[in-house]
Amino acid sequence: MSVFTSKRARKVLGGIAVVSASAMILAGCSGGTTDEGSEPSAPTDREDLTLSIGTVLPQTGQLAYLGPPEEAGVGLAVAEINAADMGITVEVEYGDSGDPDNKAFETTVPRLIDSGVSALIGAASSGVTKLFLDEAVSAGVITFSPANTSPDFTDWPDENLYWRTAPSDLLQGEVLASEIGLDGYANLGIIYLNDAYGSGLEASLTENFEAGGGTVVASEAYNANDTSFDAQVSTILAQNPDAIAVIGFEETSTIVPAFISNGFDGSKFYFVDGNTQQWGENMPVSIEGSKGTQPGPVLADDFQQRLIDQWQEQSGEELEDFNYAAESYDAVVLLALASLVANSTEGADIAGALQEVSGGSGDGEKCDSFEACAQIILDGGTADYDGYSGAITFDDNGDPTEATIGVFQYGADNTHERIN
Repeated sequence: MSVFTSKRARKVLGGIAVVSASAMILAGCSGGTTDEGSEPSAPTDREDLTLSIGTVLPQTGQLAYLGPPEEAGVGLAVAEINAADMGITVEVEYGDSGDPDNKAFETTVPRLIDSGVSALIGAASSGVTKLFLDEAVSAGVITFSPANTSPDFTDWPDENLYWRTAPSDLLQGEVLASEIGLDGYANLGIIYLNDAYGSGLEASLTENFEAGGGTVVASEAYNANDTSFDAQVSTILAQNPDAIAVIGFEETSTIVPAFISNGFDGSKFYFVDGNTQQWGENMPVSIEGSKGTQPGPVLADDFQQRLIDQWQEQSGEELEDFNYAAESYDAVVLLALASLVANSTEGADIAGALQEVSGGSGDGEKCDSFEACAQIILDGGTADYDGYSGAITFDDNGDPTEATIGVFQYGADNTHERIN
């Protein structure tokens, strides 16, 4: 197996970055390529399949703002797969993941497993997934996250049952470090949530920023239930940072004002996917000029409109964010395509075909919709799905080897627009 890793973002203080932070691409390939002329893997004798999936996505908790776009992505994929009528019907049951504090997943996951689902879509939080992943693996159920970014999952003993369409934070850390360097900052302070997500991203950001010539002058952790951050704020500000990276979730709206009330400039913050949200009035101070990163390419206008319409139908509400909607949509499409290849709805059988339908193995024909890919499979060929979240291309660990990280900047109303 040949492994290609991303180019290291490098910054020369006062100079030019070698790699642009606008879209860091991770390209790779894996073993298991089908030889030319070999028989396609798709079976010839078929029965219509009914694939049952469940969601473990945040309806409550610190990441509840991610629930609507993720559930909209799932719902849209299910609707479009079923409308295509290509020999597979997907049934979905929605459930709440909550967070490590309210532990809604402790009720949701057993309920979904007992109902006979082949796959769980979720969780959004890496910390939550860690708490139920072994339970799902023991049950032979796939866990497919659209948003987990912790590097810890790459080597998890998951029996090939864990997959994700979100890239590891090793990549996001490179892009964020490069962006901070390109903006001319040499001395960085970091405050981060002390969990799998926060500590992994902090480590990647620190490594890449310092490899590019910068200095992390202070890095302070906090715990999920903390309500006061005065100690961390004082320690970081004592080191006179040029910029501050905040790695966390909803508590960001308390952390940032604590820095600003002590004289730090509100335009010099950097956020990550967990807190690069449309803060608006929920952020009580101005963060105009601050930036953040989120995985995912620019979404096509027609896809956004389909998501908006789908969420209106599902919930009767307006969809205001699109975070991880594409990754959620693609997760469902990939599961359905793999089920078609395997001619099975058993978790292990589906998992055995996921790398192939992503283009990570086999010599597949490119296709960019469920219907087009399904037709290739039904005709006896090998499909290579490129989705709304990117080319994906799974490696042997179930990680996408191709990804794009967007850079966003906040305006006067504390909402952001994509700038790269």
